[in-house]
Amino acid sequence: MGVVEVQGLEKVFRVPEREAGIGAATRSLFRRQWREVRAVDGISFEIEPGEVVGFLGPNGAGKTTTLKMLSGLLHPSGGEVRVLGHVPNRRERDYLRRMTLVMGNRNQLQWDLPALDSFELNRAIYRLPVDEFRQTRDELVELLDIGDLVRKPVRQLSLGERMKVEVVGSLLHLPQVLFLDEPTIGLDVTMQKRIRGFVADYNARYGATVLLTSHYMADVEALCRRVIVIHHGRLLFDGQLEALTHRFAPLKTIEAVLADGETVSLQVPKDEVSGATAQLLAEREVVDLTVEDPPIEDVIEQVFATEAEVVA
Repeated sequence: MGVVEVQGLEKVFRVPEREAGIGAATRSLFRRQWREVRAVDGISFEIEPGEVVGFLGPNGAGKTTTLKMLSGLLHPSGGEVRVLGHVPNRRERDYLRRMTLVMGNRNQLQWDLPALDSFELNRAIYRLPVDEFRQTRDELVELLDIGDLVRKPVRQLSLGERMKVEVVGSLLHLPQVLFLDEPTIGLDVTMQKRIRGFVADYNARYGATVLLTSHYMADVEALCRRVIVIHHGRLLFDGQLEALTHRFAPLKTIEAVLADGETVSLQVPKDEVSGATAQLLAEREVVDLTVEDPPIEDVIEQVFATEAEVVA
C-alpha cells in the first residue's frame, strides 16, 4: 500500500462571474451568475514509502490545489485520497503530526520573533518531548547551517535565510510525508543547492516520502527519479524522469570543438548518435566532444504541447 493514494481526485471551484460596467454590477446584486472552474480533473497516482517525486506543471495546472487537498487544507469535490492511511481533510491529530506542507511563498514563523521562539511554539503545538525536540532542532539547524540565524527576528533575514528557518520549523516534528510547494522559489543558485541538499539528506536520514513542485528543473533533476506531470488539472505523464525525456525528446545534441577552434552542433535521433559521432570523428579533427539530452525544460514544454492525456 502506498503512502499517498490518489484516485480520481477532483476539485471544482464555483466563482462569481459578471460583465463589466455599472449595469452589470447592479444586476449582479440581485441575480449573481456563477461558473465552475475545474482546478483538478480526475487525477490518480500512488507514491511509495521513501519516494521523492517531482510534481510538475505550468502555473494554473492544479499543483498547489492538489497539495492542499493532500495536506487537508481543501476538501475534494470528488474522488478519493489517503495519506498514511488517513483521509487528509478530516485533519486528525495523528495525521497532522506525521506530515508537513512547506510553501515557498508563505510565511509560517512569527515575523517579529527569533526563529528559536517560533520553534518553541511549534514544540508546544505538537506536544514534543523537550529532549527529543532539542535534539531534532539542533540536528536540523546543523544540517542547514543556520546557527547564527535562528536568534535573529525573522523580519531581519534575507529571503534565502528565511526559507531555511521556515523549512526547519516545518520539520521539527519529524514528519514522514513532506509536501514541498516551490521551496526554492526566489532563491539564488547557491541557496537553491543548499535547500536541495537538505531535502536529500532529510529523505535519506528519516526515510521520508516527498512530493515536490518546482519551476526550477535543477531541483527535479537533483532529487527526483520519478515525475508526475499535470496540465489543466489532468494527468499527462507519470513515470521515470528518464522515460519522460525518452518519450518526448527523441533527439540528442552532439557538440564538438574542432582543432581549428570551430564549434559544431548537431541534433540527431537517439538511435543514430553512434553513427553520427563516428562519422564526425572520422571526417574532422575533434579535440572535445559531448553528447547531451535536451534541457528538461524543453522536454516539459513538449509534454504540455501534446494536450493529450498520456500515462506511462
